[in-house]
Amino acid sequence: MKKAQVNTWRISLVAAGTGMVLAGTAGAQSSVVLYGIVDGGITYTNNQQGHSAWQATGGNESGPRWGLLGSEDLGGGLKANFKLENGFNVMNGTAMQAGRMFGRQAWVGMSSEKLGAVTLGRQYNTVQDILGSIQISNTLAQYSTHPFDNDDINNTFRTNNAAKYVSPIIAGLQANAMYGFSNSTGFAANNSWSAGLSYTSGPVNLGAAYARMNQPASTAVGAVASDNYYAPSAAVFGTRLVDATRQQIWGAGGTYTFGPATLGLLYTGTDFNMASGGALRFGNYEGSVRYSLSPALIAAVGYTYTQASQGDTSGHYHQVSGGLQYLLSKRTDIYVNGFYQKATAGIGHAWIDGIAAPSSTTSQLAFVAGLRQKF
Repeated sequence: MKKAQVNTWRISLVAAGTGMVLAGTAGAQSSVVLYGIVDGGITYTNNQQGHSAWQATGGNESGPRWGLLGSEDLGGGLKANFKLENGFNVMNGTAMQAGRMFGRQAWVGMSSEKLGAVTLGRQYNTVQDILGSIQISNTLAQYSTHPFDNDDINNTFRTNNAAKYVSPIIAGLQANAMYGFSNSTGFAANNSWSAGLSYTSGPVNLGAAYARMNQPASTAVGAVASDNYYAPSAAVFGTRLVDATRQQIWGAGGTYTFGPATLGLLYTGTDFNMASGGALRFGNYEGSVRYSLSPALIAAVGYTYTQASQGDTSGHYHQVSGGLQYLLSKRTDIYVNGFYQKATAGIGHAWIDGIAAPSSTTSQLAFVAGLRQKF
């Protein structure tokens, strides 16, 4: 689910029985921040396997989470940092990300004002870091993501065993690179790497990134764990995404803000190479507009054209997404979003990402209304 800006409360933690207090000491400052998001609503779908459905759904605009973010100032511009972030289903209280305690993120690292940051643990890859803020789903509900989240910008999977480097910002430019270890003999079995570059200057935000996953989900301990990949039901032309022996994702895009409006353009491509030979390919072309009607009311609309192909077989999806968000306070907002997807006959049926089941036809319509609170 999506990342989001959150307001935080600072808390002091005392380790009972050890005498160790996470507080400022001479020459150094330490802090631990508790933060989170709770998001729930009601989703209507006109066709799920031939029937309409009303469902209580969580994580519509932001995945529910709570987390701890820690930092210790070591002096000279150097800091030690950690982040532990749990994801949960607000409708039934269960843990998300295959039941992991800290399935969204879990990492420790060091950062320097001059040299950048190095982190180790379960993390987002470079495509997610750089292109996630450009996609319209960063403003609207998860249903606005690309079919099957084929480019992983909606965070279907994270990367385990990852070492990441993020450079300092120099003249608006920032580099990002990550390697996820297989944690088994041989570097080719279930490892991952990604790299990208972003540029920010005033109203302009640009980014480009690439990620590669070798033998994803082939082991439980690798960079892309077998319980943390695409569901078996995610398939096009009879080919299941989960059966890929290699996945490559690339993309570029940007946003431009002028006055109350922000325009966005994004392209991503994905190749799923199969053991049987050949590749299932996706190309996603997205345009979006976000507009602040007032300080408290935000409107957004996006359109995505997705082309899918495998050998001589091809098809495409059209998807339109739109919605309103009203800020009741800095921490709380309400929202209403609508989505429509149309697939060609060659695809077989429409299936808006995040909806529980596909349509029995080549079109699907969904609406969601909900409440989100940040802390």
